[in-house]
Amino acid sequence: MTATERFVVLGLAHPRSAWFRDLGHWATSGVLPAEFVKCLSAEEVRARLGAGRSFSALVADATLPAVDRDLLGATRAAGCSALIVDDGRTPRDWLALGAAAVLAPSFNRDCLLAALTAHARPIARGEARSGSLTTGSEARAPTGWRCPVAVFAGPGGTGVSTASIALAQALGDDVRHAGLVCLADLRLHAEQAMLHDARDIVPSIQELVEAHRSGEPSAEEVRAQTFAVVERNYHLLLGLRQARFWAALRRRAFDATFDSLQRAYRVVICDTDADLEGEDDGGSVDVEERHVMARTATSRASVVFAVGLPSMKGVHALVRVMSEILAFGVPPGRIVPVVNFAPRSPRARAGLTAAVAELVAPAVARATPDTVESLSSPVFLIERKVDGDLHDGARLPAVLGAPLAGAFTAVVDRSAVGRQEAVPERVRPGSLGRWADPDPEAASGG
Repeated sequence: MTATERFVVLGLAHPRSAWFRDLGHWATSGVLPAEFVKCLSAEEVRARLGAGRSFSALVADATLPAVDRDLLGATRAAGCSALIVDDGRTPRDWLALGAAAVLAPSFNRDCLLAALTAHARPIARGEARSGSLTTGSEARAPTGWRCPVAVFAGPGGTGVSTASIALAQALGDDVRHAGLVCLADLRLHAEQAMLHDARDIVPSIQELVEAHRSGEPSAEEVRAQTFAVVERNYHLLLGLRQARFWAALRRRAFDATFDSLQRAYRVVICDTDADLEGEDDGGSVDVEERHVMARTATSRASVVFAVGLPSMKGVHALVRVMSEILAFGVPPGRIVPVVNFAPRSPRARAGLTAAVAELVAPAVARATPDTVESLSSPVFLIERKVDGDLHDGARLPAVLGAPLAGAFTAVVDRSAVGRQEAVPERVRPGSLGRWADPDPEAASGG
């Protein structure tokens, strides 16, 4: 550290916390080479982090409800380390949530200086922000195996939710998945609870996301937040109780929730909205946060089923949805058009296939200008009366789920999504044990 450098530290705690007062005294008296900026709320922390000034670290009190995964993620994204002062009353794995280190409430000046030296960087006077501590926009890098994901999207009234139920039932019957198939209702106006006649509306996606704000639930705890649909051999994760409750879903917490679902199940099937608009499209952060469920699921999808009807308007709406999915960044080979209430005539089906391919071709060309990748062939679902089956909680006709399961398996096998890859994993000091001391007799040959 040079003479023109010092640590610039943000503090977030109860105003009467002893360590909060001591830290300010150390900074003002000069015994700690730091500039201390007190914050009274998490919103003030976010505002200061987004103001363009560089900060070395955030020292936050673990007992505050606002100190969660999203605040730590925003801190890291701003190039600032997070140090948590934890008294141990609420056991949480702060390192897994994104903290750089954990301090006891009785820490002294030397302990804090050692933590700042190890995990933060000093700031020169007048220095602007140099960037994030992480590569990319996310602090989390998926490690290990994650299950494949199927996403269903389409205009209202096309049978999107029913098609997702049919696929969940077909994959649930497959013994290779061991019954670990999850159907997640990720629509703003959730309807799977109605289609399954769910008498209890909790737990739902809201409770599961809340659990990930300040923790890492195990696979068993994640499955406990779902309902077992015994007749169809899958688990159901209920959606939002009201569409306006999307504001309770923090982006990083939902991202961690989706990651936990992929680790807890063999297949995750998502019933989502077709609207993927984000900040880059309309300039609104609120709109992107409103669509966090659909955007997250689509970005991780192994297969995206775009559902439409065989009418003139139905084909037009189907092509529009497919074009938006392509513009979002999904490769054409992972998009499977689904024509519900399809005609039985081979000639009519061939005409629909040609029409969809011709109309969506410009969007494919814009999405993949340097490669030639074709869309999957459409899946045609014939008309079946399923209202009675849904009302009685009975199984849907197998003829609806079989073609969807075949298309899902073909796309996953072709793209090799969901297979385990060798990726780096963070190792904590001391978690791997230590090398044993060599045997002196063996070393001497005795």
